[in-house]
This record gives sequence, structure tokens and C-alpha cells, in this order.
Amino acid sequence: MRLRIVHETAYSFDPPALGAIQTLRLTPRGHDGQFVVNWRIEVDHDCRLDTATDSFGNVVQSFTTQGKLDGLIITALGDVETHDMAGMVQGQTERFPVGVFLRTTPTTAPDGEIRAFADDIAASAPNDRLSLLHWLMDSLHERILLSTPDDDSAKATFATGKGDPRAMAHVMIAATRHLGIPARYASGYLFRPDAETPATTEHGWAEAYLDGVGWVGFDVSTNLCPTDSHVRLAIGLDRIGASPVRGAAYGNGVAVPSIAISVSEARAAKR
Repeated sequence: MRLRIVHETAYSFDPPALGAIQTLRLTPRGHDGQFVVNWRIEVDHDCRLDTATDSFGNVVQSFTTQGKLDGLIITALGDVETHDMAGMVQGQTERFPVGVFLRTTPTTAPDGEIRAFADDIAASAPNDRLSLLHWLMDSLHERILLSTPDDDSAKATFATGKGDPRAMAHVMIAATRHLGIPARYASGYLFRPDAETPATTEHGWAEAYLDGVGWVGFDVSTNLCPTDSHVRLAIGLDRIGASPVRGAAYGNGVAVPSIAISVSEARAAKR
């Protein structure tokens, strides 16, 4: 499937900011199930985008602006060809040993309830780890209602039984790591043909490492391993580490960005 993505992040500063610094993980990488046809990032102010690769292998752009700013708009857009790999991530260089992804973070730390829940699933699921993870994803999908959270940590999401896809991923990661399986967070986009309005957040899901298989994605919100409707953007230990846009402005004002994300099916160019 060929998907066209437009991801716009707009800041409004009142009073005007004196400058801004931004770090962007807005450029997807290619792998066996994903080919980036074209991609660009636009900023509506004069700046230089410096490109690097972070410790997880994500493509990172950063920039600074100087002078008074009433607003700032960052737009990432392009076309990506996707293929259904049944959630498997293959053909991408991994920088860390898998044991790194057993580390917890404040948003992925399990509490007693999550640990007990994971242990109960492990006791009743088949012995192989792939089946165990499917049981875990299915159980969390039934337990957590789709909602916009005030706190997207694993503990808060599991306790309230409500959360968005990113919060659900944190719970999946917390439970998976508790069971001794390396897990990480993946940010990205989801194509929903029935979507009537642009999304206001990026999508997110968990990935777990299985010996002999490699990394496999588990999207609790859809109760599916990622398909060709998913576009993978960046990875991290949690959502914060894979956040598409992070930054700060200089001045006295506080600005919460307005985000609009459009994912549509694109036609390949005729030859």
C-alpha cells in the first residue's frame, strides 16, 4: 500500500517567544516492510535543519530559531510504501543488544496489579512466547477502553482502564518486560480509511523481541500486529524517547502545540 502522510505541528506564542529549539524524530526509516518513497520536513521560519542519528538508530533533525516568534509551524510530509509483514521488523540495523530493552522507565514501570495480570496470562497461555504475547495483547485490548488520558503511564492506564494507543503500548511494554521479554515503544502512523477528521496525535504500539524471530509489533488499540496500514516512525524505551517533536521556546509564554495528522492512500506515479 502506498500511503501519503502530512503531519503538522503548530505553535502559537503569547506573548511572543524570543526563539525556539526543536528536536524532531519525524523521518521514517526503511525496512523490509516499509519503503520511503519521498519525505521532507518544512519549517515556516528560516533555520538550518541539522540531521543526525540517535542511539536507537532514529533519524533526528534539530534546529534553532532566533528573534520574536508569534508562532511556529513544522510540517513533515511524504509517501511511504508499506507491505504486511505480520508485525515483524526485518532488514533494519539494530544498535543495542536486546537486553537494553528490559529496562523500565517511569511511564513503563509495572505496579503490583500489572505484574499480577501478566503472571495470570502467562499461567494460562500456551508455552510459546509468541502465543503468550498475543494473549496479552488480546486481554489488554478487552480491558482498556480507547480514551484520551490525562496520564499515559502504564500504571495509570491500567488502573483506570482507559487510554489512547500510546498509553496502551506502555502497559503492553510494562507487562512484557515483567515477563522477561525485551520490549520497546514504536511511534508512527495508522491509516484509517473511515477517519473523517485528522488525528491529533501520532499512533504508537509495542514491539517485543522473540528468539529466532526478531522484533515483532503488537498494537493493543487495534488488537493486531502492525499491518500495511501502519507506518513506523521511531523507537525508544517509551513514548517520550520516540516522540516525533520535542522542544522548548525562550520567553515567558507557554505554548501547547496543535497537531493535525492526515494519512491517506496515495496512487503511485504513472511511468
